[in-house]
Amino acid sequence: MLLPTVRAWIGIGANIGDDPVGTVRNAIAALGKQPHCRLEVESRLYRTAPVGITEDGAAQPDYINAVVRIETALGPTLLLETLLAIEKTFGRTRSVQNAPRTLDLDLLLYADRVIAQSGLQVPHARMHTRAFVLAPLAEIDADLTIPGKGVVRDLLSGVADQAISPI
Repeated sequence: MLLPTVRAWIGIGANIGDDPVGTVRNAIAALGKQPHCRLEVESRLYRTAPVGITEDGAAQPDYINAVVRIETALGPTLLLETLLAIEKTFGRTRSVQNAPRTLDLDLLLYADRVIAQSGLQVPHARMHTRAFVLAPLAEIDADLTIPGKGVVRDLLSGVADQAISPI
C-alpha cells in the first residue's frame, strides 16, 4: 500500500563475500532505484568489529557499515519486504543470529513511528546500543530522536567503547 511519503533510516552491513565495500555501495545504489523510494542522504562507510561468531565457532571478519535516509511512499511492512528482497539478490542467507552476512539491511526507523508486530520492530531493537548504527546515523542526523531511547548525539557516549572507524 502506498502512503504519503515519510522518511526512513536503513542500516546497511556486510562482512563476507568478495568485496563487502562494493556490496554496501551497490546496496545503497539499489535502495535508490526502488520504486516509491528516493535516497536522500548516505553516511560514509565504516569498518566495525563483528558481533557474534560463525556457525563453526570461528571469529568473523570486520563489517562494513553505513546508514542511509530515504523518502518512501511504502508502508513499513512493504518497505521491510523490499529490503529483504534486496538482501536476497545479494546472496543473503539466514542461518543463525549474528552470523556473517553478504548483506544486511535493517529498517532502523520509519518516521517517528513505534511499530511492534510479528517480524517488524521499529525502532530497531538494539540500534541505540550499537556504534555501527549510531556513528553513521549521527553523521547524517545527529539531532534525530530515537523514540523511547533519546537523541542520537546523546546516545553516542554509551557506545564509545565499541571499535569503529570511517574508511
